[in-house]
Amino acid sequence: MPLRRAPWWALLVTSAVFAQAPAWQPPAAQKLRFEAEWRLVHAGDVEVETTAAESLKMQLRTAGVVRAFIKVDNQFQASYRPGWCAAATELIAHEGKRHRETRVRFDAETRTAHYLERDLEKDTAVALNNIDIPACVHDVTAGLQRLRELLPQPGSVIELPVSDGKKAVMARVEAQRRERIRTPVGEFQAIRYEAFLMSGVLYRRKGRLFVWISDDERRLPVQIRVQMPFYIGTVTLQLEKVE
Repeated sequence: MPLRRAPWWALLVTSAVFAQAPAWQPPAAQKLRFEAEWRLVHAGDVEVETTAAESLKMQLRTAGVVRAFIKVDNQFQASYRPGWCAAATELIAHEGKRHRETRVRFDAETRTAHYLERDLEKDTAVALNNIDIPACVHDVTAGLQRLRELLPQPGSVIELPVSDGKKAVMARVEAQRRERIRTPVGEFQAIRYEAFLMSGVLYRRKGRLFVWISDDERRLPVQIRVQMPFYIGTVTLQLEKVE
């Protein structure tokens, strides 16, 4: 649901979550590489690099047969305030003939997100928007980092304030169950979460978003899965390398 100016904008989480999840500090620097699979083929690669809770860089490239159909080279970077509160994000998206730059500035003082999207081929602005946000809001990547910090236990439900600069919502996240996940870097006991961001919540596209985080001291996002309608299919990202 859309956010409104109200004091309860702070993170909503049950006391059970804090009781069961020990304090965790992110590594000073960490680089994660994921392999994307779509319809049983290697569809692309994603690299995520973080510096404590201050900044994040991500690169996404299509690969193999998928790249022959659509060439995607996206670069994303973000800066944060303490608590993974978004300060600014920038996305350079090169998808086929489409070349766009999207910048979002999150102003905690005025509680406003300033969104600007530009067509780099035509050198024109295509979207400009300002929306109300809470003093602390996460972009989607920071929301994942915040989830790693909290590590809600199965049966818990939390809500996180999330925004892409065009819309702000309180996103529900369910901690569903523990599962054994095999990845190229090993086998993990992980907790499966479902984040309700699609189907009109934050994104219009219909689908379901699942994240598996290792239930150990590293709290690695070992698998991410987006289930979309059958005519599109399911995309699964598996952890391939940790540095």
